[in-house]
Amino acid sequence: MQWRALVLGLVLLRLGLHGVLWLVFGLGPSMGFYQRFPLSFGFQRLRSPDGPASPASGPVGRPGGLSGPSWLQPPGTGATQSPRKVPRRPEPGVCGPAHWGYVLGGRDRGPDEYEKRYSGAFPPQLRAQMRDLARGMFVFGYDNYMAHAFPQDELNPIHCRGRGPDRGDPSNLNINDVLGNYSLTLVDALDTLAVMGNSSEFQKAVKLVINTVSFDKDSTVQVFEATIRVLGSLLSAHRIITDSKQPFGDMTIKDYDNELLYMAHDLAVRLLPAFENTKTGIPYPRVNLKTGVPPDTNNETCTAGAGSLLVEFGILSRLLGDSTFEWVARRAVKALWNLRSNDTGLLGNVVNIQTGHWVGKQSGLGAGLDSFYEYLLKSYILFGEKEDLEMFNAAYQSIQNYLRRGREACNEGEGDPPLYVNVNMFSGQLMNTWIDSLQAFFPGLQVLIGDVEDAICLHAFYYAIWKRYGALPERYNWQLQAPDVLFYPLRPELVESTYLLYQLFDEDNPVHKSGTRYMFTTEGHIVSVDEHLRELPWKEFFSEEGGQDQGGKSVHRPKPHELKVINSSSNCNRVPDERRYSLPLKSIYMRQIDQMVGLI
Repeated sequence: MQWRALVLGLVLLRLGLHGVLWLVFGLGPSMGFYQRFPLSFGFQRLRSPDGPASPASGPVGRPGGLSGPSWLQPPGTGATQSPRKVPRRPEPGVCGPAHWGYVLGGRDRGPDEYEKRYSGAFPPQLRAQMRDLARGMFVFGYDNYMAHAFPQDELNPIHCRGRGPDRGDPSNLNINDVLGNYSLTLVDALDTLAVMGNSSEFQKAVKLVINTVSFDKDSTVQVFEATIRVLGSLLSAHRIITDSKQPFGDMTIKDYDNELLYMAHDLAVRLLPAFENTKTGIPYPRVNLKTGVPPDTNNETCTAGAGSLLVEFGILSRLLGDSTFEWVARRAVKALWNLRSNDTGLLGNVVNIQTGHWVGKQSGLGAGLDSFYEYLLKSYILFGEKEDLEMFNAAYQSIQNYLRRGREACNEGEGDPPLYVNVNMFSGQLMNTWIDSLQAFFPGLQVLIGDVEDAICLHAFYYAIWKRYGALPERYNWQLQAPDVLFYPLRPELVESTYLLYQLFDEDNPVHKSGTRYMFTTEGHIVSVDEHLRELPWKEFFSEEGGQDQGGKSVHRPKPHELKVINSSSNCNRVPDERRYSLPLKSIYMRQIDQMVGLI
């Protein structure tokens, strides 16, 4: 009998440990939640967009209704179906002009309730261990980049040497869109060094950037990538240096004279030609940092790439007191917004910048659209412009009406768990049966607007895929229950959503203690939210005809130049290929991560 008791004890201990490890990094909700959220997700019998239901075994159709899960049924279809109620959505003005963080606990529930419900399985000692492991992973990557790759853009982990733009193959956009021959990894890591409290290395890195990095390069880069990676990091580091409170420790630089801000201005000026000679005001996707828009550049761009520049450009304008950068970014957002479908309110994922015609009519939450929605809300949070919130509220309503499939309530009631699908922007009809890893940003966005329960439910969906593969496949087919694209380029979307949901991790960090003072850009750069960014040193409302600033002086508004017809190929999906990411999905690094979080 003793051996039976011993075995039973070991089994219970193992189950307990698995329960704890299940929630490492917050990648998973409580055990009680999953009792109502089966891992099968009801995928066994799914109807493809133009084919019959799968013959695989699984739940049959509901009596009196259509066979297959409700995800595949457009709203209001079926003789016996009542119109699907729209889930909770923010009302206009829900985020106050000076304070937004109260929604982190939900509109009807305080943060203490969620703390009690979802934090018990991640004790402080384990949090500290995971924090130290995360720090060690960053130090490992940063030190090896500095030792083996600097001053090139990034470290090739297979050959342990640096790499920059692919000069031999200009069509290799997965490399050339991102790597501009400006020490990308060093620039991109500045604010991370500060958040981790490493003042000596932060100060050293800032001086190295100031002394060695130049944007006067014969490099053709994607405007979007250069903005979110380089411009965003320079602005973030500048604000950390000049913050009078110095929350992360002494990150001041002796004799610092706003060099990072001037570098950000220099880069942004080199990106401005993308907004010229475009009939719609939607920018070209790429520019050469020396010569401007290449003569053979592309007339097609994705909605996310063209419409997700407002946070970084807006911060730069407000720090400089120059409206130009915010104006061109805001003009692009409005141009895209005015092209949405009159019937559904949805936008497509690829547009012609000269004609305004939609080249890609897919509407979803992933590649080509993700950060457009994200920056509507985050721009409002930063700048307090009501039109940004109004656009976001309308977009969120359309998303809920046409993209969300499944039962009305996240965690209760009959029907399939909610899922956001890809549809035709004009009809709302299902276009395919896959999701991509970029969609994992959406639970975090739902946290920011207060739809916490729905955020938990959607986050659990992505976590279930993560748990199955040890990472999020770049594209996952929810009908076949298998990845369509078999690699993982270390995207930050699921990490940010996890942090915003659970905030579990480094409890003593100033970011954690600050409440609502900080926000993350779409590339994970940290920016402080304060009243200074809500002050306009120019006229409050933008207009194409120009206007006057608060002092009565005229403000110049950039004008589009004459139409220039250019044809090329498009690269809007942000789906990298094997040339860019040399490591396969289950690489040595992923195995280390798997072992660390107890996934295998």
